[in-house]
Amino acid sequence: MKLLIIGGPTATGKTAAAIEVARRWPVRLVSADAMQVYRGMDIGTAKPDPATLAAFPHACIDVRDPDEDFSVADFVSAVEEARRHHERVVVVGGTSFWLSALVRPLAALPPSDPAVRAELEALPDPHARLAAVDPDSAARLHPHDRVRVIRALEVHALTGRPMSALWAEGPRHPPVDAEIAWLDREDLRPRIGQRLHRMMEAGYLDEVAALVARGYGPQHKPMRSLGYAHLSAHLRGELDLAEALRRTERDTWRLARKQRTWGRGMGWQPTDPSGVLRAAERAFGAD
Repeated sequence: MKLLIIGGPTATGKTAAAIEVARRWPVRLVSADAMQVYRGMDIGTAKPDPATLAAFPHACIDVRDPDEDFSVADFVSAVEEARRHHERVVVVGGTSFWLSALVRPLAALPPSDPAVRAELEALPDPHARLAAVDPDSAARLHPHDRVRVIRALEVHALTGRPMSALWAEGPRHPPVDAEIAWLDREDLRPRIGQRLHRMMEAGYLDEVAALVARGYGPQHKPMRSLGYAHLSAHLRGELDLAEALRRTERDTWRLARKQRTWGRGMGWQPTDPSGVLRAAERAFGAD
C-alpha cells in the first residue's frame, strides 16, 4: 500500500485535508511540520486543536520541549514505525527537508550531541573551521547559514569524517513509494494574513509570553522561527506589536514562496482539496 503525502505551502489547509482523508479511510497520520513537535507551541504552529488530536492522533506532534532536539532522522523513523504497524499512512505537513528525506533519502548521519554542539556554537568563525575539515560542505553552505554549518561540523566531530563524504556514500533507506498531493491556493497571501489575525484572537501572544516565562528564548531554535521570534522581540520591548505582526506576516509569506519553489523543483503539481481525495483514492483504493 502506498504512502500518501499531503504537502504544500503554509496556510493552504493541509491539516483539514488530512482530517477529511482520515474520516474516509482508517489511516495513521504523521505530522511533517518541524515546529509542531514542540509542546506549548500550539497556536503559532497551527497545530490541530486538542479535540481534533484526540479524534485523529498524529505522530510527531507534542513529542519534545522547545529545548530538546528532534531531527529529520527522528521523523523518518516515526514514518517507518507507522508503516510497520498501519496499512494506510498519511504524512501531512510542509517542512521541505523532512518530505525530501522520504522521497530523496538522506545519508546515515549520527544524532545530535548537545555537548559537542555547544562547543561548536562557541566558535568565533564556524564556517572557517568547516572549510578546514570539510571544504566541499563549506563551499556548498553560506557562511551565514549557521545551523547547517554547525551541523556539518558536528557530524565531522562525531564521526571523524566530512559530511560530504557520508552523503556521497548514499542513502540510509530507499525512497518511499508515495502518492503526492501538493496543496496550494491562489488566495494564499490573504489567507496568511487572515490566519495570523485568528491566531492573535486565539491567544498567540499569550502563548509566546508563557514560553518566555518558562525560560525559552532566542538561544532555543524553535523560538527563532517566524512569529515566535518577532513576538518575543515585542515582549522584550524591541518591537511594537504592529511591527512584530507585520514582520510575522512578511516572513510567513516568504516561507510560503520558498515552499512553492521547492514543490515546483520536485515536479509536484499543485492541487485543491478535491485533488487530495483523488490522491487518497489512488493510494488506498475506494473508501
